[in-house]
Amino acid sequence: MYRIKCLNKISPAGTGRFGEGYTVGDAVKEPDAVLVRSASLHEMEFPKNLLAIARAGAGVNNIPLDKCSAQGIAVFNTPGANANAVKELVVAALLLTSRRIVPAVEWAKTLKGRGDEVGKLVEKGKSQFAGPEIRGKTLGVIGLGAIGILVANAAHSLGMDVYGYDPYLSVDAAWGLSRAIRHARSLDEIYGNSDYITIHVPLLPDTKHMICAESIAKMKDGVRLLNFARGGLADSAAVLGGLKSGKIARYATDFPDDSLLGVENVLAVPHLGASTPESEDNCARMAADELMEYLENGNVRHSVNMPAVSMPRNGDTRICLFHRNVPNTISKLSGILAVAGINIENMQSKARKDYAYTILDVTGAVAGSTAENLENLPEIIRARVIAG
Repeated sequence: MYRIKCLNKISPAGTGRFGEGYTVGDAVKEPDAVLVRSASLHEMEFPKNLLAIARAGAGVNNIPLDKCSAQGIAVFNTPGANANAVKELVVAALLLTSRRIVPAVEWAKTLKGRGDEVGKLVEKGKSQFAGPEIRGKTLGVIGLGAIGILVANAAHSLGMDVYGYDPYLSVDAAWGLSRAIRHARSLDEIYGNSDYITIHVPLLPDTKHMICAESIAKMKDGVRLLNFARGGLADSAAVLGGLKSGKIARYATDFPDDSLLGVENVLAVPHLGASTPESEDNCARMAADELMEYLENGNVRHSVNMPAVSMPRNGDTRICLFHRNVPNTISKLSGILAVAGINIENMQSKARKDYAYTILDVTGAVAGSTAENLENLPEIIRARVIAG
């Protein structure tokens, strides 16, 4: 019996996928796995039996990854599950930062009570809200992951000339990118050619404040910036300076801070990127499937702190080992199993920076003493035995 604790309201589309052998809910004690959306886990004390955490979303800023890795806890996210929802909001922002629709709507509300004068007042005042069309303009897309690709393709279909930049573009992602998207070889190429720039990269130490005074200075005058990835990617003070000077015509963000609220030419959206029922269902389903595959079979897919390792079951017992990425670890594991008379039928092992993950399918039951010997190796962070 596996125990799954929900730290937020998780869509039944996901929780309903756990069948017999699972207890799921927000009151679960000593969980084997945690399902979370926005709740912060940084101050949470993890029980020793906690094996995995799955976030129903892409960002994992609310999860202490270093702490989880040190305790052998796999952390999963759901890349791509909310991609279409974010793409649609970005497309809306392209239009909203161009056509001044939001201030126009707010102005129209002020005409309430003017009776027969409204029609004439609308015609007289509408010129102050004129804005350009996006067709024929150039969009620069920084980051061509699941969301960036959808945005690039959608913008092209709307008649925009699109540049895309991503030095880590995967082969699978490249297959989904329209041939019409131009490959920018540097960020400076994006900055120098784009009328609109949208950013879709994770928030990491080397991407924090990548939109800063220096990068803004390289952009075209009157550029329109869109940030629907993470607030920390843009330095708000630099953005405000660009708006004041006219270098930036509009700024749209799904992550406003206090300094941006109420500022003219800032479209501050209250983190609505994934706020669709379809997105919440997709994320919940994907997170639940990741947890079940890991708990039942030890397979790792879409983990942010462990390498992707997955293989079909082939043997009486499966041994799963989360360990430090140091030399001779595999030979030590094999030696312990050989002494116990256990034959390895199949094995996969991959490393990711300081950590590695190994799956061993073996013939015969693994005695408690053998499992204990494996876990007592100084290289091993967590050893788990899954019966066939």
